Amino acid sequence: MAVTPVVICLSESGYKTARKVADILGAPLHGRAGRVANADAEFDNALDYVRTLFAAKTPIIGICATGILVRAVAPLIADKTTEPPVLSIPDDGSAVVPILGGHRGANRLTRQIAQALSAQAVVTTAGDVAMGAALDEPPLGYALQNPCDAKSVMAALLSGDGAQIRGENIFDLPHDPKGKVSLVVGEHPAQGGENSLVYHPQHFALGLGCARGCGADEMWDLVQETLKKADIAQGAIACVGSLTLKADEPAIIEVARRLGVPFRVFEPAELEALTPQLANPSDVVFDEVGCHGVSEASAIALAQGSLTVEKQKTTNATCALARSASPIIELRGRSVGKLSIIGIGPGQHSWRTPEASALVAEAEELVGYGLYIDLLGPLAKGKIRSDFPLGGEEERCRYALEQAGKGKNVALICSGDAGIYAMGALVFELMDRGADALGVSDAAKRVEVKCTPGVSALQGAAARAGAPLGHDFCAISLSDLLTPRETIVQRLHAAAKGDFVIAFYNPVSKRRRTLLAEARDILLEHRPADTPVMLASSLGRPEEHIRYRKLSELEVDEVDMLTVVLIGSSHSRLAQLGRGERMYTPRGYARKIDGDLS
Repeated sequence: MAVTPVVICLSESGYKTARKVADILGAPLHGRAGRVANADAEFDNALDYVRTLFAAKTPIIGICATGILVRAVAPLIADKTTEPPVLSIPDDGSAVVPILGGHRGANRLTRQIAQALSAQAVVTTAGDVAMGAALDEPPLGYALQNPCDAKSVMAALLSGDGAQIRGENIFDLPHDPKGKVSLVVGEHPAQGGENSLVYHPQHFALGLGCARGCGADEMWDLVQETLKKADIAQGAIACVGSLTLKADEPAIIEVARRLGVPFRVFEPAELEALTPQLANPSDVVFDEVGCHGVSEASAIALAQGSLTVEKQKTTNATCALARSASPIIELRGRSVGKLSIIGIGPGQHSWRTPEASALVAEAEELVGYGLYIDLLGPLAKGKIRSDFPLGGEEERCRYALEQAGKGKNVALICSGDAGIYAMGALVFELMDRGADALGVSDAAKRVEVKCTPGVSALQGAAARAGAPLGHDFCAISLSDLLTPRETIVQRLHAAAKGDFVIAFYNPVSKRRRTLLAEARDILLEHRPADTPVMLASSLGRPEEHIRYRKLSELEVDEVDMLTVVLIGSSHSRLAQLGRGERMYTPRGYARKIDGDLS
């Protein structure tokens, strides 16, 4: 369970229980505004709030009636393999009921909370009820090799078949030497099946090193061969480690991905301190990277144990294995660092993609213009946030990259789509700059950067209007802060001559009031005076304001920086259709139909 749960409290009568649960889990307590005092954060509408958290894959523990949570999340229930845990607890704390996510941490949370509250754990999952165990949710530090067979094995056990326990009995089930199914626990490779589940205790750490640009297949083949010779199962690997210098090495990242385990990195000094424990210290390696060994030292640092397999190598790659006395649960070193560039749409949470919400929920720190972070509502509660003013774009992006370079999971929050007149391009520009051009540190250049799409302002405006972008269109920013005025005017003339539908971003500011009027006049040279224009202000927010004008009647004074201006082409129409005015641009289907009939 990667995301910290949120405890939801709807009334003061449940506050005492809610606070106990929050303290037990080290989780934030969010309370209904006006009804719960001393909460860590407040919300207005419980159903919307819970729905937003659920969509972001955030575990939810509601101190409320079960039905409230069910009604909130019901429209979003789709895949039990990905949905987060949802639990309900009555105000008096007498019972803990897992509603969803039983095998994704809910049952474990239920027992933990129930034990601490001396409450009843109302677990209804068949395996848990009959045997007190969920076979597809092994204890921490153990990996199930063949989860697809858990259902058939569980069904056999529930039907009365016994289980042969081979190796450690991690579920405390009775051993039946004649059982028709088997539960195998061990470090060595074993084949599972519909009557056999194989679990691997994750005692091993894999240290990796390589020449810059090493191929992923070369490194993967080395790892596979090493594990085969050592008779160690892939599932027994708990984590992959290397030097900070290798944080962005594609081959190492790919090996960690294929193994499905975390990738951690260490500073040269941390690895150098382990030199006495290395089997193959190298002065050549020290001269290159500042430590006498990378793969062996990384494995030892992660496992806090001894080498099981000394350094193995190919032309470009090295690997080593170290074993911990117990399954590796707490990871040492630091993560590579991740920067998610997130477009949250125009404002309303229903226009924000589930992926964007999930990335926000996973992030440790939120960076952005304060208003945009505020629009996240519940997802921003309890997060470290670094607010930057308008105009501080480069400082904002630089800060986000450097924080990620320290190993943090950072979310850079943008409105609309982050790649459209937002921070996406600037992030990559900073990473691409040299040190003499005010770029960012080497550590910041090695972070994982994840871009996720958002609903752009022009898409939001078009949806409100109808279908004005039904044919060729373009977007032009009227801000001359970063683009020379002459270039903007040149593009206006080109778009006007091309008869594109045009979306104007940054149409005016307090200082800049003339370019919109100039743009209107340029367009009037090429399209009719009654060309429809849509003005969409504060899209997706309570103060949203939509209105239509003729091109000749477009006035600068009714436009501000929160307004998107959509100018129709010579073919765009504004018509009274159905329940109101709708703006659309035909694509030419009428001509196609006429041609087909002739």
